[in-house]
Amino acid sequence: MRVMIRYTVRPEHVEQSVALLRAVYADLERARPRGLRYDTFRLDGGGGFLALIESEGDPVAAPHHRLASFQRYRAALSGICTEPPTVAYLDEVDSYRSE
Repeated sequence: MRVMIRYTVRPEHVEQSVALLRAVYADLERARPRGLRYDTFRLDGGGGFLALIESEGDPVAAPHHRLASFQRYRAALSGICTEPPTVAYLDEVDSYRSE
């Protein structure tokens, strides 16, 4: 299942958001959970973020949810967002050279 999550943080909290995300990615690198692909992008270099997550099974049970660093990140979002996270479940029509 693929999921897209989009949100915007206040300008003064962009670096905090990036630091929290880097901790999540460091933990993912150590844990190397199978069946998970997780990419995060900053939109236009501002406070907008886009996450693309691909996991096996129920996205709510994806392995990154069990990381303490991810729990800290999710908890911080509630206080730093100007646009709260919106979730869209993606149903692929086709792709070209996607890994």
